[in-house]
Formats: sequence, C-alpha cells, structure tokens
Amino acid sequence: MTIIGAALSTPEFGNAVDHGVDSARAAKESGLSGIWLGQRFDYDAIALAGIIGREVDDITVGTSAVPIFGRHPLIVAGQAQTAQAATHGRFQYGLALGAAALTEKAFGVEFRRPAKRLADFLTITRSVLETGEVDYRGTEISAVSPIPTTLAGVDSPPPVLVAALGPRVLEVAGRFADGILPFLAGPKVLETQIIPTLAGAAVDAGRPPPRVVALVPALVTDDPDAGRAALAAATSFYEQIPSYQRVIELSGARRAVELGLVGSADEVRAGLRDYLAAGATEIVLTQTDSLGPQTERATWEAAAVLGR
Repeated sequence: MTIIGAALSTPEFGNAVDHGVDSARAAKESGLSGIWLGQRFDYDAIALAGIIGREVDDITVGTSAVPIFGRHPLIVAGQAQTAQAATHGRFQYGLALGAAALTEKAFGVEFRRPAKRLADFLTITRSVLETGEVDYRGTEISAVSPIPTTLAGVDSPPPVLVAALGPRVLEVAGRFADGILPFLAGPKVLETQIIPTLAGAAVDAGRPPPRVVALVPALVTDDPDAGRAALAAATSFYEQIPSYQRVIELSGARRAVELGLVGSADEVRAGLRDYLAAGATEIVLTQTDSLGPQTERATWEAAAVLGR
C-alpha cells in the first residue's frame, strides 16, 4: 500500500493548534495516512505534531522539517521522544539544514560546514534515541548526557528523516537517517540522481534502503490557470534558495510551479504515479490549501485513492 500524506497549512486567524487538529481529522476522513508540519517561527512543529497525534488517532504525524542550526540535538531529541510518547509511536522526526539567509539572520550563527553539522546532529540523535545516552565529540557539535535519556512510554524510537537534496547531504542521510523528504525534486532527478546517491551511501554503511518521502505541490481543480497562479505564489519563495534552484533546474524546470501537479483528479494521480515509478516510497501533498478548503479536500481525496 502506498502511503499518502499531506502538509498542513497554518491559519492567519483563529487558534492555530485547533486548526491543526481539525485539519488532521479532515485529512484522515479524506483517506490520507499522515500529516506533516513545517517548522516556523510562530509555532513549534514537534510540539504541535504531538498534540495533533494525541487528539487524532490512526494517523501518523511528522515534521517536514525542523532546521538543525540554532538547535542542539540533545534537546530536540527530547522533544521528539515526547511527541513519540504522546502519539503512541506515530511520530515522524523530520530534520533539515534550513536556508543560510534565514539561519544567519534569525540565530546570528554562521551557516558553515552544513554536511558535517548534519552528520554530528544525526550521530548524537541516533545515540540518544536508540541507546538512551550519548558521549560524542564531533567537529561541529558535541553532546554528553549527564543522566539517561530514555523516556518512559517510548517503545521504539521515531524514524529520523532529512530534507536532503544535494549530494553531500544525501550521502550523510544515507549513512545515518531512515529516509529523506525531497521537495521540488521531480521524478527525473529523483530517479537518476537523488535516489542512487542516497541508496549507495546506505549500502556502503550497511544500512537498509532509506525511505523516499516525496513532497509534491498538487491541486485538483477544473480551473488549472487559477491553480497554477496560486501554486506560483505559494512556491516562489523556494526559488530564492540555492539548493532548490539547483534541483528545480535538474528536474527540467525553470520555476517551482512547473513541478506542481494541477488539473483533474486523474491528471494529478497520474503525476503522482510518476514519482512512485521513479522510486519514491511515499507521497506528501503540499500547498493543497492554495485555492481554498474545497479544493484541498478534493485534492486529498483524489490522492488517497493511490493508498487504497
């Protein structure tokens, strides 16, 4: 069975936590298997995932993704374990490097040696989650647990995934993570570059093939022009980030919106099947709220058919 999920939006008005819970219930009713939350500066994605998973059963909840700069893995692993306990084992722990411009401005830290920092972060994280302790001194991050880090109620550690696109980060993810969360990476670049690099690193490390959770902008609508205009507005931010610029170009596109799936239910499902044929193991629908709640629900329901 193909796992189909959706990234949830955040409202401008009302209570964001209540909205997240209501949206997750709607996603479940639409037939989706999981929901994902991006990290922002106004809410904590891990905390919100734990609350949603506590309120809505039989659906996985994940972060896509929490940037590692400005955060220490010993602290964030504790947050992840708390969400795993709150959801009774349905939490997906997604991490990211983040964008250099945002990181340096927000946290006042230098965005340096990101692949090495990620390797240190994941090494510490896996030790905390899998052994209940850590004693590690890396080139970028060190951590020593003065007391045990095992949390009562966590029967198994949450899977750790990375929003990886570039070769060096993919190699790190292949060695240390359970999967990746590629966004704006079309089927062509997934099949020919991203997945081979990831899988090769996993094999070299003696690890099983990682999951490939492809994040795909999608809208089921009978007004494709309006849909493309909405997706263009929703995704233009990513065109300013070098890692996304590179993968968009490698996917054969000039703009992020060109990688969006817009059209009838059959057309969107056909596009999603291309990602699965390219090697994606799961799909996460993104920007589905761009034309309002009715279009979002139609998009969720159309894609959920692939998971049945």
